[in-house]
Amino acid sequence: MATTKTYYMPKDDVGKARLLEHLAKHLPVHAAALGLTENDINEVKADAAAFAYTLSALETVQSNGKLWTAFKNQQRDGGSGGTAYPNLTNLPAPVPAVPLGIIPRLSNLVARIKAARGYSEAIGKDLNIVGTVQVMEIDEVKPVIEITTRGGQPIIQWSKGDADALEIWVDRNDDRGFGLFTIANSPRITDTTPAPATPVQWKYKAIYRLKDDRIGDWSTITPVSVGG
Repeated sequence: MATTKTYYMPKDDVGKARLLEHLAKHLPVHAAALGLTENDINEVKADAAAFAYTLSALETVQSNGKLWTAFKNQQRDGGSGGTAYPNLTNLPAPVPAVPLGIIPRLSNLVARIKAARGYSEAIGKDLNIVGTVQVMEIDEVKPVIEITTRGGQPIIQWSKGDADALEIWVDRNDDRGFGLFTIANSPRITDTTPAPATPVQWKYKAIYRLKDDRIGDWSTITPVSVGG
């Protein structure tokens, strides 16, 4: 048997928005212990409000788009509907805009939080930034890797659990296929390989290692755009 922790970051946009809103509400209580500034807190609050607004606006626009698509089809081909154009979407006034890259900022902030002297598992759980523990047969463990970019460089993050290390392979879209990138002991590693001049996708996959042996299954292949 082996234990692994799921990655704290939700995979879907709604989950990410909820995490941002949760942090905006609960982070101020722990700010002093974690060495966070008022600017750090305000940035999280602004990002949470902006992303929530964008998701809400997108849902409204997409719903309105379906009405217009249906009307367009009936107008073109005939049908039993009315001839009046559908109403245009009226969105509420937008919240203040924020710089692009909300989730990379959040990932970097969480990394700072977990490296702070005052950080504890209890604080992490209160902030919802600790993954859930899973007990699995050793042959069934499968790492989950999350990739963000900073300064054009991919940052690979993973949950260690009972594994000793993570063996990471990369396909740099150079017709060579996958090759070993590194065996990582840290749950967060940056790929500093120079990116090409033109935009391409690099793909990463990984497998756990325990006592110098591979265990479990390969992760899902995860792409990231680099270069250009």
